[in-house]
Amino acid sequence: MNKTDLIDVVSEKTDSTKKDTSAIINLTIETIMQYLGEEAKKTEEDRDNLQIIGFGTFEARDRAKRKGRNPQTGEEITIPARTVPAFKAGKTFKDSVGQ
Repeated sequence: MNKTDLIDVVSEKTDSTKKDTSAIINLTIETIMQYLGEEAKKTEEDRDNLQIIGFGTFEARDRAKRKGRNPQTGEEITIPARTVPAFKAGKTFKDSVGQ
């Protein structure tokens, strides 16, 4: 399933137009990305997660600097530290997938 398929399914289930459904889904995704982007600028201790009960938790996580290898040359390189988005599925979500 891709985004267009998701919009089609939600549109049918809610009996709304695809245009309205698309706008809502796009705004939801945009809001999550904007929120995590703002949280990533904060220190790790000051960050808050975005939690949707039953679905899961979105958060910004710090990744430490680490060593890696250039696949073309085999040369060792340093991969810089950075902040990345993370998602942890909620219990209801896990249970629905694990059946």
